Amino acid sequence: MVFIRKFTICLAFIACALSNIHAHAQSASSYPSRPITVIVPFPPGGPTDSYARLVALKMQERWGQPVVVENKPGGTGILGNNLVIKAPPNGYTLLFTSNSAHLISALLKNPKPYDSVKDFTPISIALKYPMYLLINPNVPVKTVPEFIAYAKANNGKLNYSSVGLGSGGHLACELFNIAAGTNITHVPYKGAAPAQTSTIAGETQMFCDSVGNSQPMVDAGKLRGLATFSDKRVPTVENVPTLGEFGLTGLSAYIWLGLLGPPGMPVDISNKLNAEMLRIMALPDVKERVLKGGNEIVANTQEQFIKDMGQEIEFWTKIIKQKNIKED
Repeated sequence: MVFIRKFTICLAFIACALSNIHAHAQSASSYPSRPITVIVPFPPGGPTDSYARLVALKMQERWGQPVVVENKPGGTGILGNNLVIKAPPNGYTLLFTSNSAHLISALLKNPKPYDSVKDFTPISIALKYPMYLLINPNVPVKTVPEFIAYAKANNGKLNYSSVGLGSGGHLACELFNIAAGTNITHVPYKGAAPAQTSTIAGETQMFCDSVGNSQPMVDAGKLRGLATFSDKRVPTVENVPTLGEFGLTGLSAYIWLGLLGPPGMPVDISNKLNAEMLRIMALPDVKERVLKGGNEIVANTQEQFIKDMGQEIEFWTKIIKQKNIKED
């Protein structure tokens, strides 16, 4: 009788396990079968939000399920990231973010709030763009060497704006300070719009931003673009030199935008999402929009995404330590 009872329990356990496996297989093959939420850890209107909405639209058109973008700003990405970490790993809550929010922000905190690689399921980087060195047009210089000389002659008197502490623009400007030997002071703002406005108004004299966001202001004469933090000239602003052309080497500073999920996502679902990202970034209208904005399509594998993040963490950690950058 005891044997029969144990045998029955064993059969029930096996049946339950098989049922769970079958259910998982069904969910993966039919994914998505309901709305998907994409968390963006920034306010509406910036480049991360804009491309998240583009990706969401293309997914929705492809899969016939609503893909809703939710903006969850706070803590330079920490709030949105924590929401995704705690979400069920079923592919229905995703994160579209930038390296400034996902990697750099966490490096400034002690203890670190999470592991930017291991505590997520990296899916794919969509695109990247170099930082763009901009100044207020009333600063009496036209070139990078002239600006460096001016900054040194006005040591400690110049300021630069950024979208926030630990942002890509913040660290790019500090890279410039290190290489140029200047002492331009950081003034953080809450978002790209107020940071850009401060340099246009002359409240700050320098701003490191994206080509896509600030070139219209350059064309309008409200900002002056001096150089890009890129390996080669950006096609949309071919007249703008790279910092390397002035002998400031090792100053490649890129912002990437990419898709991640909660930790422990099923491989087949993350693979399906990766394939979808690669499809979206290869669409002609998407490619045109990305390139027109001075960006570069990446659309990489999950393995390459993980490798790239590891190398980037090592690079930015050195800069943060060298400049003693800490969270306020």
